[in-house]
Amino acid sequence: MQRRVSLVLGTACLTLLGLTTGAHGAPAQSGSVAAAAAGALTSQDIATAGTGSPYYRIPALTRTTKGTLIAAYDARPTLGDLPGNLGVVMRRSTDGGATWQAQQVVRKDAAPQGYGDPSLLVDRVTGRIFVFYAASVNQGFFGSATGNDESDPNVLQADYSYSDDDGLTWKHERITAEIKNPAWAGMFAASGEGIQLRQGAHKGRLIQQYAIRDNGANYAVSAYSDDHGATWRMGTPVGPGGDENKTVELSDGRVMLNNRSAPYRTVAHSSDGGVTYTPFQRDTELPDPANNGSVVRFAPDAAPSHPRASWLLFSNTATTNSRSNLTVRLSCDNGQNWPVRKVVEAGSAAYSTLTPLGDGMGNARVGLLWERANYQHITYSSFDLQWLGGVCAPVTVTPPAALPAGRTTEVTVRVVSQNDVDLPSGTVSLKLPSGWSAPSVTMPALKPGQGANVKIPVTVPAGTAAGNVAVTAAYQVRGTQHSYGDATLPVTAP
Repeated sequence: MQRRVSLVLGTACLTLLGLTTGAHGAPAQSGSVAAAAAGALTSQDIATAGTGSPYYRIPALTRTTKGTLIAAYDARPTLGDLPGNLGVVMRRSTDGGATWQAQQVVRKDAAPQGYGDPSLLVDRVTGRIFVFYAASVNQGFFGSATGNDESDPNVLQADYSYSDDDGLTWKHERITAEIKNPAWAGMFAASGEGIQLRQGAHKGRLIQQYAIRDNGANYAVSAYSDDHGATWRMGTPVGPGGDENKTVELSDGRVMLNNRSAPYRTVAHSSDGGVTYTPFQRDTELPDPANNGSVVRFAPDAAPSHPRASWLLFSNTATTNSRSNLTVRLSCDNGQNWPVRKVVEAGSAAYSTLTPLGDGMGNARVGLLWERANYQHITYSSFDLQWLGGVCAPVTVTPPAALPAGRTTEVTVRVVSQNDVDLPSGTVSLKLPSGWSAPSVTMPALKPGQGANVKIPVTVPAGTAAGNVAVTAAYQVRGTQHSYGDATLPVTAP
């Protein structure tokens, strides 16, 4: 290693329900987590452009071993990235996000120095809190020189700060020479939150994601430490096509990498604790406009055999062409399917990051820090399973060979229960374009692990142009719980 330079559930409860927001889409002020109403999405702005800094961007969020919430983000003179005189700032909450202490500086120096794109990571064994970020003088990610000279102003540097007093004070380290291959050009920590492995051969390993630039292409790569951050190593890059990316530990011990990519997120898997990954594959259930998102385990400490061990939460702006429609999704099978979804903000939104607020048992709450209203606010929200309102039952639509315009054609929809309790009978319906028609169809009761098919007659209006049409199938059970599946139907001439 190169020398570092010191810088001064028992049975899972699967009943999920409804939604509460402030009037006219404004954030509703939250009470304490303990007092937050079940089924409510509670939100408050914790940083606003023009108050304390011209702009704020790039949210990071974690919960410490003492239960303190830490929200970190950039304070920026403009909306531009590094290089520039950016600083990393933070706020703390010791009451579960109900109130937040005054903003404090993690790292800020005089121009032309800059620090940006924070990612938090807590060592659950030692309690140490890390915040990783990039450090610049003359160049940012795309202009950075190759090499890992820690004093070169043209190299974008890899820095982090750490706190051993629950985020009250911070010390700084530079690890560029320790982790950067000198053949690489730009490199920066992917903002949001890193992970610590809880199970298996690499239990206790700290993993922080990076994006790197090599020979004109971008890759994703994991930096990792097996000695609580005393030393760091870099894994093998995956790509090209890498960008800001997150990792999550799966119940089977693998690490899944989820990568910013348009028009869909890309994923890769590691069986050696983040050192090497499979090639990227598209996840067509996760549309993305090339924006930073988040993936976390809902119950990080659940035993691998527990039903909730395979529950993942994901957030991003679920569109392919704009930073809007911030959506939270739930997978009950380690990210193979994402049947549950709920919109947090239909309008302008950008980066988001999730963190569990407890152990993930019962109707547990989750924290969400995100950019709202065209980068005017950093907003903190929290929600529970009741607000998410879903059911663990992936929905698959099998399109027919063709849907002739002016005719009625049956479309097959399959629902598979991933619950560990029986599901009563429900209904399946299709969200279709204006003028199309299809009835809701009864889905029979399902036992755990059981699936069933239904056929829905779809009538396509005469004169509908030939082409592929996107539809969504919705499964509704117990009156309020939903799961969804998307598909494309091929319309043909009569």
